[in-house]
Amino acid sequence: QVQLVESGGGLVQPGGSLRLSCVASGNIASINAMGWYRQAPGKERELVATQSNGGTTKYADSVEGRITISRDSAGNTVYLQMSSLKPEDTAVYYCNADIRPSIVASTRTYWGQGTQVTVSS
Repeated sequence: QVQLVESGGGLVQPGGSLRLSCVASGNIASINAMGWYRQAPGKERELVATQSNGGTTKYADSVEGRITISRDSAGNTVYLQMSSLKPEDTAVYYCNADIRPSIVASTRTYWGQGTQVTVSS
């Protein structure tokens, strides 16, 4: 019914850049916010960045100055531009979105399948 499809993960050298994307599809009435989380082995899943429909953004302190989140004009796609990547950025990155499906009245959080980002020489 509702699906988040991610792309753009892979292997990059320290100091390099990656651009992740996530597209929400299905029987969707509205999307209130979209964002990215990440989880490294042995660590809790943590917020990377989020952006609401009104343009309010939040960034994790660990990615300050190295991350830009953006959404397309339709609001169904979210991007994460990452620069100056460090080995400690290695993690599975998950797209998430607050979505109200067309057939229900309530909003819930959906998650993508996750995409691996590995920063290594």
